[in-house]
Amino acid sequence: MDSVATQDRPTTETDFDTTRITAEIDTLAAQHRGKNDLFRAAVAKLLKAELLKASEAAEAVLLKDRHGRRCAEQLCHVQDEIIRILFAAATKHLYHSPIPSGAERMAVVSTGGYGRGLMAPESDIDLLFILPYKQTAWGEQVAEVILYCLWDMGLKVGHATRSVDESIRQARGDMTIRTAILETRFLTGDQALYDELVTRFDAEVVQGTAAEFVTAKLAEREERHRRGGQSRYLVEPNVKDGKGGLRDLHTVFWIAKYVYRVRDSKELVARGVFDPQEYRTFKRCEDFLWSVRCNIHFLTKRPEERLSFDLQREIAVRLGYTSHPGMQDVERFMKHYFLIAKEVGDLTAILCAKLEDQQAKPAPALTRMMAKLRPEMHRRRLPDSDAFIIDNNRINLAAPDVFKEDPINLMRFFRLAQKHNLAFHPDAMRAATRSLRLITPEIRENAEANALFMEILTSDNAEIVLRRMNETGVLGHFIRAFGRIVSMMQFNMYHHYTVDEHLLRCVGILQEIERGGNDEFVVASDLMRKIRPEHRAVIYITVLLHDIAKGRPEDHSIAGAKVARRLCPRLGFNAADTDLVAWLIEEHLTMSTVAQSRDLSDSKTIENFAAVVQSVEQMKLLTILTTADIRGVGPGVWNGWKAQLIRTLYYETEPVLTGGFSEVNRAQRIASAQAEFRRAFTEWPEQDLNAYILRHYPAYWLKVELDRKIRHARFLRASEEAGHKLAINVGFDEARGVTELTILAVDHPWLLSIIAGACAAAGANIVDAQIYTTTDGRALDTIAISREYDRDDDEGRRATRIGDMIEDVLEGKVRLPETVAKRASTKGKIRAFTVEPEVIVNNQWSDRYTVIEVSGLDRPGLLYQLTTAISKLNLNIASAHVATFGERARDVFYVTDLLGAQINAPTRQAAIKRALIHLLANGDIAEKPAA
Repeated sequence: MDSVATQDRPTTETDFDTTRITAEIDTLAAQHRGKNDLFRAAVAKLLKAELLKASEAAEAVLLKDRHGRRCAEQLCHVQDEIIRILFAAATKHLYHSPIPSGAERMAVVSTGGYGRGLMAPESDIDLLFILPYKQTAWGEQVAEVILYCLWDMGLKVGHATRSVDESIRQARGDMTIRTAILETRFLTGDQALYDELVTRFDAEVVQGTAAEFVTAKLAEREERHRRGGQSRYLVEPNVKDGKGGLRDLHTVFWIAKYVYRVRDSKELVARGVFDPQEYRTFKRCEDFLWSVRCNIHFLTKRPEERLSFDLQREIAVRLGYTSHPGMQDVERFMKHYFLIAKEVGDLTAILCAKLEDQQAKPAPALTRMMAKLRPEMHRRRLPDSDAFIIDNNRINLAAPDVFKEDPINLMRFFRLAQKHNLAFHPDAMRAATRSLRLITPEIRENAEANALFMEILTSDNAEIVLRRMNETGVLGHFIRAFGRIVSMMQFNMYHHYTVDEHLLRCVGILQEIERGGNDEFVVASDLMRKIRPEHRAVIYITVLLHDIAKGRPEDHSIAGAKVARRLCPRLGFNAADTDLVAWLIEEHLTMSTVAQSRDLSDSKTIENFAAVVQSVEQMKLLTILTTADIRGVGPGVWNGWKAQLIRTLYYETEPVLTGGFSEVNRAQRIASAQAEFRRAFTEWPEQDLNAYILRHYPAYWLKVELDRKIRHARFLRASEEAGHKLAINVGFDEARGVTELTILAVDHPWLLSIIAGACAAAGANIVDAQIYTTTDGRALDTIAISREYDRDDDEGRRATRIGDMIEDVLEGKVRLPETVAKRASTKGKIRAFTVEPEVIVNNQWSDRYTVIEVSGLDRPGLLYQLTTAISKLNLNIASAHVATFGERARDVFYVTDLLGAQINAPTRQAAIKRALIHLLANGDIAEKPAA
C-alpha cells in the first residue's frame, strides 16, 4: 500500500488544469443551485470532455516517445484528479457539512490495478470508499455522486463501501480482496481512516501469512497460464494475462510487496531480491508491455488485451519497427515481445528462488534444526561430478565460479540434470545466463561439449532440458543459428508458436513417436523402430534444425540445409550423414505437400515422389520428420485424415522404390484395408457388406481412415433407407476447431462448385475437403468449415441451414452468384495478411490430367469462385484437393478439356493462369475468361 496521496510524475501535455476545472464546476453549481441532477449531469459532461482531451494528448505523447509506463502514469494521474474534483464537488456543493460529525468521514482509495498508479486508456477503475464504524447517510450519498458521475462519463467502475473492520475481516477470508487492499492508494478524503486500514492490515492480515499468500498467488498464476495456454510463445498472446505478460510482473511485485513489505519496486534491490541489472530489466519489461497495452487500447477504443494478428502490424508501426531482409516489421516486433515475455519468466524464477532461500514457506521446526546440524541432508555432492551438488533434489553449483573455471561445465550442467532426473536450481540457471560470454568459438568446436550436446538431444526428456538451455541462452549461444530464431514469430495463422518453441516441441513429439503406444503416430512409430541405428541421431538433429533458417531472405529449407552442412561435422556427423541431414531439411515440406495436394491414386504422383526420396530409408526418415513437424505446428493441425494421407503416400511409394510390383502390392493393401473394415464393422450381414465394399473405388479404401469409413457406411444406409436424394451428416472435430459436413448426392460436374457456393452463401469458410465418388454414381464429399459458434447445438443448426441451402441450389430455388456476392468478403483477422497469388499449370504431375495448383489469401467463397472460373474456362474437374494453412488457401485441381485431354497449348495454359490470378487478386471472375 502507498499512503502518499500523489506520486511523482513528469509533467507533460496530458496534465489538465485542475484549478480551472474546479472553478468551472463552482460556476455550474451556482447555475444549477437546488437542481442536483442537472448539476451532476453538467459536471459529468464537463469532466468527460476534459478526460477525452487528456486521453488524446496522452496518445500523442505515447506515439512520440513510446514510453508505456509514463503514459499509464499520466492517465492514472488524470483519473486521480477527476475523482478528487468529484469528491470536492460532492462535499462542497451537494452534501456540505460545515461541522462534520465523527460519522461523516470518508477516505476514497484506489485499489487493484488502479491502485498501482498505472492505467491503460480503457481500463476499469476500482475504488474503495472507507467509512467509519458508525455511519450516516452522508457517506452513501457522497459515494453515489462520485459513482454516478463516473458512470455518466462512460467509465467502468468497480467499487466497494466498507468500514476498516469489514475490510480487515474480508481480507482475512478472501485472497482477491487481500490482494486489492495490498495495492490500495489514498486519493482523497480522511487520511486517518486510510492510515488505520494500512496499520491494521499489516498487523492483522499480513503478519505471519507470507507463505499462504505466496502459495495462493503462484497457484493462481499457474491456473491463469493453464487457461490461456501454457506456452508464453503463443503467436496471439494476451498482454495482460498471458504467460510473460503484465499480470506476471504484477504477481512478482505482489509477492515482493507482501513478503518484504516494500512500497516501490526499486526497494527490491536494497532487499537483495534483484540486483541493479535485474531491476533495470524489470522496469524495461514493464515499460515495453505498458507501451503495447496502451497502444492496443488506444487503437481499439476498448479494453482489448489480446495481441491478435489484425492488431500486431498496426502496433508494430506505432512502436516504430521496420522491416529487414527476411523479416517483416511485425515479425521483428513480435520477436521483441517474446524476448520480453521470456525475461518476465526469468524474473519470476529469481524471486521464487529468493523466497525459498529466505524460507518464505518455512519448513517444520525439526526439519530446519536438522538441516542446520546436518546440511548434507538437503545438499549433497553429485556422484559423478565435483562441480555440482544436489540441493533439495535440484542441481546447483558446488562453487560460484564453476562455469568460469571450465566453460564446458555449462554443457555438463544440463546433461547431468537430465541423466540424474534433477530439476534446475534457479540460482544455477541465473549463473548460467550470466556466463554466456564463456561460450567462445573454441568451446563451440570442443569435441566433448558437442558430444554432451548430442547426448542431451538424444536422451530422455530432451525437450525439457533443451527448453531450459534455451531459457538461459546457452542453446542459442552454443548453436548460434538457433539463437537467431529464438522468440521469432511467423506472421501467419498456421503456426501457433514461435520458431524455437516449435522446434523444441517437435523434439518432444519425436521422443513420443519413438516411445510408441500413441495411436496418432502408428506409422511413424513403426518406422522409427525400423530405421538404421546410426540414423537415430540423424533424425533427432534434423527435427531440431529443420526450421533453423526461418527469417532469412533465402528459402528457409535451402538455407537450413546449408546451416546443417556447416554444423553437423562439428557435432560429430560423418560426411554421408551430414548430407542426409541437409537433404531431409531441404525436402522437409515435400511429403506434406504431396500428401495433401496431389492425387495419390495417380501413378505419376507416386513416381515423382519416389524420384525425390530416392530410397526407402530416406522416405522412412522423411515420414517421421513430416509427422513430428505437422504435429508440432499446434493443436488440431495433425489429424486422422492427414495421418491417413501420409500413410497412403508412404505405402504407395514403397514398392516403386523396392522394385516390387506396384499394382500387386497395391491390391494387397486394398484387400487388407477392406479386411480391416470387415473386422471392425460387424453390424451388417456379409452379403450387404460385400455389396457395400464394391460401391467404393480402390483409392477410397487406401485414403480414408477406418473410423470415417464406418461413419460413411452408417450414413449411406440411413440416407438410402430414408429415401433421401440428398443427405447431409454433421460432425464436430473439437481438436481442429471445425465442423464437418458429409454430403451424399447424385454426382455431376458442378456438384463441388454448388457445395462450395452454398457454404459461401451461408457465410461458412471451407478449410479442407475430401471428395469421393461411388461406383454407382453417388458423390460422397466431406467438407470441413471453420466453426462460428462455441456450442455444438448452435453450430449444428448453422450446418442444417447450409444443408438446406445446398438442397435449394440443387433444386433451382436459389441462384448462387447473387447470394454468394452478398457474403463473399474478406473479414476478421484474415484482413491482416497478404498472400501473393500463385497459379501453377503443370502436365508433369499426371499422365492423364493437367494439374492446376492455386495458392492465395483465403476468403469465404474462394473455392466456389475457383471452381466456377475453372468451369467457365471449359475445363472438367476430375478431382480436387482442398487445404487451408491458416490464412493461405492451397487448392489443387486435376482437370481436362471437354474432350478429356490434357491442356497442352502454352497459350491456353497462360490464359488459365491469367484468369485465376485475376480472381485471386481481385476477388471476382474476369468477364471474358479465355477459352
